[in-house]
Amino acid sequence: MPLHHTPEFNFERPDSSPKNLFGSAEKKIAAEGMSMDRVKLNDTLELSRLVYGMWRLGDDADTSAGHIQNKIGACLDQGITTMDQADIYGGYEAEEILGNALTPELRNRIEIVTKCDIVAPVGRYADAKVKHYDTSRAHILASVEHSLRLMKIDHIDLLLIHRPDPFMDHFETGSALDEVVASGKVRAVGVSNFRPWDWDLLQSAMTTKLVTNQIEISLLHHAPFTNGDIAFHQMHGQPPMAWSPLGGGALFQDESLASLRTALTAIAQEQDVDMGAVAVAWLLAHPARILPVLGTNNLDRIKRIGDAAQVQIDRETWFDLYTHALGREVA
Repeated sequence: MPLHHTPEFNFERPDSSPKNLFGSAEKKIAAEGMSMDRVKLNDTLELSRLVYGMWRLGDDADTSAGHIQNKIGACLDQGITTMDQADIYGGYEAEEILGNALTPELRNRIEIVTKCDIVAPVGRYADAKVKHYDTSRAHILASVEHSLRLMKIDHIDLLLIHRPDPFMDHFETGSALDEVVASGKVRAVGVSNFRPWDWDLLQSAMTTKLVTNQIEISLLHHAPFTNGDIAFHQMHGQPPMAWSPLGGGALFQDESLASLRTALTAIAQEQDVDMGAVAVAWLLAHPARILPVLGTNNLDRIKRIGDAAQVQIDRETWFDLYTHALGREVA
């Protein structure tokens, strides 16, 4: 494995205590909602341990402001205050759907994550000749302005570069990310789907610290636990975010996963929770302080999977599920 540039190690466990971190606007979890751990990413930003993913927001038959507010309310009832967006979601329409539902009071109770750099020939990029990535300064700055306008907000809490760009000029990209943070339009920056060497390349050209990497992690996609991805972020003290923590629904449907489902169901019945909540709890139990991103349009499912924060997974239980996921004992 190649050596990676490691300009600064952070061996301290990140502080997860809630604080007033940005200006005078205090973040408040719903008074009657469940308590949930908070994860501090840097001195200016903390997120709820579970994150609500909005990539399917436009797929719902009802995208009215009231219905979206109900979804956010269901999240807040579970203590989920962080909403995950991307400019490309819903054919570049999901951010606007969210923006139409946000009131000043609701905005003050949530953190908004969004992403940029994927250019697909749909929506506002319909004239693009080919799907590609764009990490140029001009594109990043324009994307930030688009996101702010569509969501009707004055700042983005966390901006992620959505995909590694093989044509990236890391000096230009890094400088642009530093610039949007310095402007106050973005509180913190990170990446998505980056490998350790991609992270190091970009970070080497920045003064602002990248705070997270949103990657695919689940019982069905467990390679990051052994390929160095999670170890890299543990070494740097940066909690990763996990997209598709339920394997895109395959966990509930794939016939080859019957043994794993049986193991999950046994734990779910014992602790009186949903099977999906147990699968998410498996990620929460890991010491890397993973933040699973839950993507569903079903209000009841938000509530049921939100119970993951209450599920108890000890070391042997974690390895039992891992063994079923592997289809064999560990070596």
